[in-house]
Amino acid sequence: NAWCTGKMGFPLADAVMRALLKGGWINFRMRAMLVSVASYMLWLDWRPTSRFLAQHFLDYEPGIHYPQFQMQAGTTGINALRVYNPTKQIRDHDKEGKFIKRYVPELANVPTKYIAEPWKMPEKVQQSSGCIIGKDYPGPIVDLKEMYKESRARIGAVRKQLKSKEEAKKVYEKHGSRMRPRARGSKRKISSSSEDGSMKQKSLNEFMGKKPRPGA
Repeated sequence: NAWCTGKMGFPLADAVMRALLKGGWINFRMRAMLVSVASYMLWLDWRPTSRFLAQHFLDYEPGIHYPQFQMQAGTTGINALRVYNPTKQIRDHDKEGKFIKRYVPELANVPTKYIAEPWKMPEKVQQSSGCIIGKDYPGPIVDLKEMYKESRARIGAVRKQLKSKEEAKKVYEKHGSRMRPRARGSKRKISSSSEDGSMKQKSLNEFMGKKPRPGA
């Protein structure tokens, strides 16, 4: 319930969830962070959490949503674990807490110094900012550092099992990319000929129902 309502005690994750509930859309990184928090920090089953988000995304598309969710939740067995730290994401993307304070008004007067970790505010600062942790705004629902270590250890142990490796191989054979990885530092060859460029432009113009410009 804390995850679904944006009351986990993690400012950015809470703000993102509330923004989604209010507007029906958040960007890709923030979607990934919500899945990461649910799957790795709170250890929630990906199935009910994926259905919950599906009900609130205005751009919900099942063919994209569920594979992406499974990949982010670490259930495919063939993708790297993507564990987002919601506290670090604040320092990287919302240092001043503008987004957070917009969607989590309880933190509106919290000093920038404590916006990433409001539970570290001294009692006097909590009182002066009108935000008592545990009363006006919840403390962290779990210890992020401990859950980060635990989740990686648990999933890592599962992936090392022979049965998991066999299942991962089946998944890759059925759904994995067939493109050969390029050598590091190499680039795709893109034709720069005017003929190729004009053909692409012509195709685009035809698609858009427009007449090509002279010399295009």
